[in-house]
Amino acid sequence: MTSSDISIRREDGIVVVTPVGEMDAVTSPALAEVLDGILSPDPPHGVVVDFTKVGFCDSRCIGVLVAAYRQARDLGLGLVVAEPQRQVMRLFMIAGIDQVIPIAETVDGAVEDLQD
Repeated sequence: MTSSDISIRREDGIVVVTPVGEMDAVTSPALAEVLDGILSPDPPHGVVVDFTKVGFCDSRCIGVLVAAYRQARDLGLGLVVAEPQRQVMRLFMIAGIDQVIPIAETVDGAVEDLQD
């Protein structure tokens, strides 16, 4: 995966990161790099990771999300995962990620929540 498979857009101080495809041991480091770059040196008010286009996510991807969530939290920022597909959401629930990272039903809702 190249970084072109991960789009980034800014919306009123919130950054929306949209990875595309399968997030596994090969592709997750690119997501980690993008999120790390966003969270330093001049972080936004919050980050939404838009999972609408992610059909698969493995433990490496979950590790990337948890690390980014902790980094954001330590900076006093919000990080929300939005609109995971059913099979990805099932994995998040099995892994307990839904108990750690806020998961929003919609990207727009996540952006609004972080702006409040």
